[in-house]
Amino acid sequence: MLPGMTPAPSLLATYLRLRPDSAIEELPAEGFWQRLMGGALGNFHHEYLVTTAHYSQSWQSWEQHPMGEEIVCLLSGRVTLIQERDGQQVEVQLADTGQYALNPRGTWHTADVHENSLLLFITAGEGTVTRPRS
Repeated sequence: MLPGMTPAPSLLATYLRLRPDSAIEELPAEGFWQRLMGGALGNFHHEYLVTTAHYSQSWQSWEQHPMGEEIVCLLSGRVTLIQERDGQQVEVQLADTGQYALNPRGTWHTADVHENSLLLFITAGEGTVTRPRS
């Protein structure tokens, strides 16, 4: 790096909270999920969470976001996003970098991972719920 230059942050090491007033808060990824699940980060009321995650295995649970929609964008790899809509399972294939799926508000979803993958999420996180995948 050239002298005087500052390295750019990485979404692999930092998550972002998009606040209702359009402010952005950086949240270090280390220990993030423990802090989130423990309530230390609040309830994300009218806020979005921007995260990335590496996956080498299919998801072990279903989730839904009752307060808003979610974007799932493929950065690398190959994933099938599975959504429950009107009692049917709908599969969305994410195979090319930049492809994305929209999880509508209140839609249960999970994913089958076909090869090591990196996903970007923009999530209305308030009230997120999960259930085991059978």
